[in-house]
Amino acid sequence: MPVEGASWRAFTAAPHRVMMLGGAVQVVATMLLWTAELAGRALPGLPPLALALPPAWAHAFLMLYGTFTFYLFGFLMTTYPRWMGGPPVPRTRYVAAFLLLAGGMAALYVGLLVGERPLVVAGGAVFLSGFGAGVRALWAVYRAAPASADRFYETILNGVLLLAGGGMLAWLAAAGGAGAAWARVSVEIGLWWFLLPLLVTVGHRMIPFFSECVLEGYRPWRPRWTLVAMLAASLARGWLALAGGTRWMWLPDLALAALALAHSARWGLARSFSVRLLAVLHVAWLWLGIGMVLQLLHDLAILGFGPPLGRAPLHALGVGFVAGMTMAMATRVTLGHSGRPLVMDRLNWALFWVLMAAAAVRVAAELPPAAAALGAGGLLAAALLWLSAFGPWAARLLPIYLRPRADGRPG
Repeated sequence: MPVEGASWRAFTAAPHRVMMLGGAVQVVATMLLWTAELAGRALPGLPPLALALPPAWAHAFLMLYGTFTFYLFGFLMTTYPRWMGGPPVPRTRYVAAFLLLAGGMAALYVGLLVGERPLVVAGGAVFLSGFGAGVRALWAVYRAAPASADRFYETILNGVLLLAGGGMLAWLAAAGGAGAAWARVSVEIGLWWFLLPLLVTVGHRMIPFFSECVLEGYRPWRPRWTLVAMLAASLARGWLALAGGTRWMWLPDLALAALALAHSARWGLARSFSVRLLAVLHVAWLWLGIGMVLQLLHDLAILGFGPPLGRAPLHALGVGFVAGMTMAMATRVTLGHSGRPLVMDRLNWALFWVLMAAAAVRVAAELPPAAAALGAGGLLAAALLWLSAFGPWAARLLPIYLRPRADGRPG
């Protein structure tokens, strides 16, 4: 159905529009594919999907790289010029990056569904080229910023983006026939060297800032050493996982868990609930601490201390922290940059809590004794909750990206 007032010019008027539309499509499409796979496992009479790659490989790439990449460019292409006082990203650059990302992802889906592995690899390669185009656009803003600009956060983010490119290359190698070991490398890089460092850096930069803007008497706490320590812990955790350092993984787990929970406490989690649009950021951040506590317990279990927790830590981090932060940030950016009030209305507030329920159910589905009772049905229930949260949320936001700003301003 056509959206009234929509036009290509309005759609491409700002980088967050094209990129966040791509992300909104992806948070639904990625989970629809996985839900179909889970339904084939959980429901009698439904055949499993016949994909060109092992379903877990496809799910890992789509979740770690294929979905949140759109959002990161939508956010960073908007904030880089503001943070550093540099030039805005030209329309030709962000549109070109978006078209490559979207075209590559479309080809990847088709290749998966029709069983053509070469098409999957080709689509992934085009997606990676779009990622490279986006990184180059951000790098141009970084280089052109005034010499006096503080580039602390941007320097870290540039490094994280380079690591993400390495993770995508590893996945393409696996998809091209290099073996399952490369798929595992891609997963470890995607979680510990890409998504967690990226969102930890953005959260450290923005959550105290947003809190100070709306909470009276708020004193922001943002020491740079804590960010460096959290990043070092995440990178070390990924390196130990790749290098077989199982016996030492609990050390960075403990450091990252303690620091994440300390930030929740110092940033004023309880106070944040006076402003819903702020509270969703704080709640999503809390999942970082929860996920790392679960990861600590799991890695101690590998050493013989307690029962293993399966993929519970991974999904506490991926659904609770990463997806929660994405919904919170994308809602704020979309409202603020479309000329609408910065207010989390009742429906978006409820949808956020449905997503938090998806995280809780997915974690519970891995924990004894719930894992035995829920079985594959628990995984399917979590996926359906994800779709119940992101489906209506995306449907509400998509028309905004296609229309001019509500206040008549450009952008």
